[in-house]
Amino acid sequence: MATIDLNLDVGEHYGVYRYGEDEALMPYVSSVNIACGMHAGDPQVMAETVRLALKYNLSIGAHPGLPDREGFGRRWIDISPREIYHLVIYQIGALDAFVRAQGAHLSHVKAHGALYNRAAFDEAIATAVAEAVRDVDHTLLLYALAGSVLIEIGEAMGLHMVREGFADRAYTPDGMLVSRKLDGAVHRNPETIKKQALQLARREPITTWNGTSLHIDVDSICLHGDTPGNVEASRMIYEALTAEGIDVRPPAQKSSEIGDGHV
Repeated sequence: MATIDLNLDVGEHYGVYRYGEDEALMPYVSSVNIACGMHAGDPQVMAETVRLALKYNLSIGAHPGLPDREGFGRRWIDISPREIYHLVIYQIGALDAFVRAQGAHLSHVKAHGALYNRAAFDEAIATAVAEAVRDVDHTLLLYALAGSVLIEIGEAMGLHMVREGFADRAYTPDGMLVSRKLDGAVHRNPETIKKQALQLARREPITTWNGTSLHIDVDSICLHGDTPGNVEASRMIYEALTAEGIDVRPPAQKSSEIGDGHV
């Protein structure tokens, strides 16, 4: 049976400020990436989001971002690779503690926003991210944009890389994501989002921002928690995939690395 992972960025709230509909989306995904307190999230939000993920038996990952709440981690800031290395370690450790406190284990890491996009093409930043994951726990999966520099660097370090595609984002002809500053960078029509998700899951070409065709091999498809209409789109994607016999489940880890308590 064909399989695909559907992952969701969650826990991107803090204090009394709510951002996205985490629990409404969780029935339609297999993995979640939980904000770790830098671009969003706080101790209470992290603990509650871990609880919800366990309720829905989802694979749990850390979602480290740049320390920029005002920009939601989507603006690049002047920061060195060494600082990135330490920031990623810090955030993985924070979420890992909350996951362990609830009797589970962290499965993966996926960078957020500007850090994710920069690591897709900047070798120094990609190396810092990959080294941080490797040095904390080399058995953690590392999600990265399919075809990116981070995929190459992570694989060279021996990390288990998860090639990621996006259902609700427009692509450039070279496989990068179109900047959110540009019109049309984010798909907002649920039918359009469903169509692109199905194309990615079937390993079919998608249409880029300028109308050209692009083929991307992916292991996981991301659904953003803050995209308008995302609950309807997520339900449509999940139902369409299962109707085609495509099993929605987390990426496989090495069997020797999976023990009791993995989610």
